[in-house]
Formats: sequence, structure tokens, C-alpha cells
Amino acid sequence: MFTWKGYRFYFFSREEPRMHVHVVCAHGEAKFWLEPAVEVARNHRLTEKQVSELESIVRERKDEIGNAWRRHFPGGSNQR
Repeated sequence: MFTWKGYRFYFFSREEPRMHVHVVCAHGEAKFWLEPAVEVARNHRLTEKQVSELESIVRERKDEIGNAWRRHFPGGSNQR
């Protein structure tokens, strides 16, 4: 979807239907829910500072991420 400061923001196909985005870098990864509000769903080996910074980016780009989600999962769902 996009990269920012060495972090890759992306979706998995055929995962759960709740809107979310994955973020990965060389040091770890995180998952953020976009609905009903932006929040951390999971964090693996990222510092609190990294997660906070990433959450801010997800909030700032929420509309862009949501639009990309809808293009990636036509019909509003990614259920199997």
C-alpha cells in the first residue's frame, strides 16, 4: 500500500473482515484497527515510541488507508 520511514503498511488478503492495517519494519510489526476507532490491535517487538508514531500516521492517513482497503476488498468485506 505505502511505505513511510522504512515501515511498510499493507493488508493481508483473506483475513478478518474488520478494517485494519499491518505495519512492518526490520525490527518488528504491528496491527492497527481502523474501526470503530484507530487503535493498536497487536504489537510485536516495536517500542512504545514507534507504536505511538505509527498510530499517529495511521490516524493522519486513515481516509487514504480506508479507501485502499475498499479497493483491495471490493464489496466491503474480505471474508472467504
